[in-house]
Amino acid sequence: MATCLVSNEPTLNPMVGIATVTDEAPIEVPHDVAEIVVVRHGETTWNASGKIQGQLESELNEIGWKQAEAIAERLSKELKPAAIYSSNLMRAKNTAEMIAKRCHIDEVIVVPELKERHVGSLQGYVWGEIKEKEPEACNAFFSIQNDLEIPGGGESFDQLCERSVAALEEIASRHKGERVIVVTHGGVLRAVYLSVTQEPSAGKIMNGSLNVLHLSEKKWQFKTWSDVSHLNEVGFLQRGFNGDSLQ
Repeated sequence: MATCLVSNEPTLNPMVGIATVTDEAPIEVPHDVAEIVVVRHGETTWNASGKIQGQLESELNEIGWKQAEAIAERLSKELKPAAIYSSNLMRAKNTAEMIAKRCHIDEVIVVPELKERHVGSLQGYVWGEIKEKEPEACNAFFSIQNDLEIPGGGESFDQLCERSVAALEEIASRHKGERVIVVTHGGVLRAVYLSVTQEPSAGKIMNGSLNVLHLSEKKWQFKTWSDVSHLNEVGFLQRGFNGDSLQ
């Protein structure tokens, strides 16, 4: 079972739920540690309209492309990654490809296990519609029974946690002493945080946010969480992802 340390006591911004620390990017990564910079993809058209994506495709919008550029600009000035990984959904892949170009990485390695949670028959609806139109699926999503699958082919929260944590641990096992970048989704980030820390909430996870993790022999350290300081000029949706929406 994974163990967790939340290092440097990151502060929480009460306005938007952003946890940050003031450490600068490391000059090098300890030889027995994998540093994983987990990025939430840029804003999409469905994020902006409040439409539930799950594993359906939705394109980056104008702000999302600018967020991807800002992420890439920041990461290009930090320690060069050994590799860049991405979910197989286009909103993540497009964000990852922008980062790879600026960081002079030849390819993005696609890992399907990093994709967003399948939320069954909720996918494609506007958030405000689901209680009336898909009450069974809505109740399953909000249930405290974490092994309950969402009707319509959806995953349980336990299934999401298992594949998300396993994917990051597998990546970490390949990159001891190195930094890598992983582009994924709000649901995956939330699942990893809650699964590893056993905290009741992961706070708001913003589009284009950076989340830095250290993994060593299944020991996790969360170095920064939902850092969007690089998006000051671009902006981002204040509501973020906190488990009360499916963006």
